[in-house]
Amino acid sequence: MAKQPKILLIYTGGTIGMTKDFETGALKAFNFDKLLTHIPELKHLNCEIESYTFNEPIDSSNMNPKHWITITEVIEDNYSNFGGFVVLHGSDTMSYSASAISFMFENLSKPVIFTGSQLPIGDLRTDAKENLITSLEIAAAQKKGRPIISEVCLYFEYKLYRANRTTKVSAENFEAYASPNYPPLGESGVHLKFSENLLLQNRRFKKIKIRKRLEENIVLLKLFPGITEKVVRSVLEIDGLKGVVLETFGSGNAPTDKWFVNALRDAIKRGIKIVNTTQCTSGSVVLGLYETSVQLKKIGLISGKDLTTESALAKLMYLLGEKIPNTQFKEVFETPLRGEMMR
Repeated sequence: MAKQPKILLIYTGGTIGMTKDFETGALKAFNFDKLLTHIPELKHLNCEIESYTFNEPIDSSNMNPKHWITITEVIEDNYSNFGGFVVLHGSDTMSYSASAISFMFENLSKPVIFTGSQLPIGDLRTDAKENLITSLEIAAAQKKGRPIISEVCLYFEYKLYRANRTTKVSAENFEAYASPNYPPLGESGVHLKFSENLLLQNRRFKKIKIRKRLEENIVLLKLFPGITEKVVRSVLEIDGLKGVVLETFGSGNAPTDKWFVNALRDAIKRGIKIVNTTQCTSGSVVLGLYETSVQLKKIGLISGKDLTTESALAKLMYLLGEKIPNTQFKEVFETPLRGEMMR
């Protein structure tokens, strides 16, 4: 009989870790050390569960790269002792954190599943229990004694997604997340089903590498009709700026005004890396497809292809932190590293 996998449950903060006092209506922190007492259904899972809670739970609006490094180090310190990890996180910035963690682990051979909830775990109509129970089940799922999942994923409301393909689309619905350009990796119904042809290959024969250097001096610049030269240059000329995620129109289109192209060209000459992503919910940047993106291609903008904004920011932080040579940076960025973009 196969040995039960051990799963480490990491609570960083967020709604899922709150419970309601039904007399006062006040929310208070859930005690994860008494997880089986509060959620006896977990006893039916084919795994052992241990928990780790941040000393000071973080509201996801306060999440930042320093906290990402903390999450990474918790997993790193426990990597050899556990078969999988479930990270409980506030929903507002979960896609940013999960995308970043996906780049910080190279040659991952175990599941890291992010989840959260729209309602507290102690609420009458909560989605927290289902998200938590199924995430643990996914992290423990094995085939021939090996984990089925060996990448960073996000599970929410019956769908398992590649983490760096996700974006939050609703603040009110239980179906809070979408993966616009990549199908779900699995679905939870009467049975838990995985689309194994979509999963990243297990890297168990390669040594895991953990990257903790993230460049934070980047900015997100979203274009809109009527944006002025003064605004654009004020952003591109920020002291110490290293990278820009530029949200353009449609398939990567932008104004053709000379001042705009010149401002981007000047920034690139100063060594600033500019990634072109689309504002559209789904689809891809195709530089040069229309006249309005020909100049952007000529001056050397990096194509974000079908990256989500969250993933583009995380990948830019990661690659800038890795000190990739200027001559190679564009090619490396435009290459899929963790299944985050099309080839």
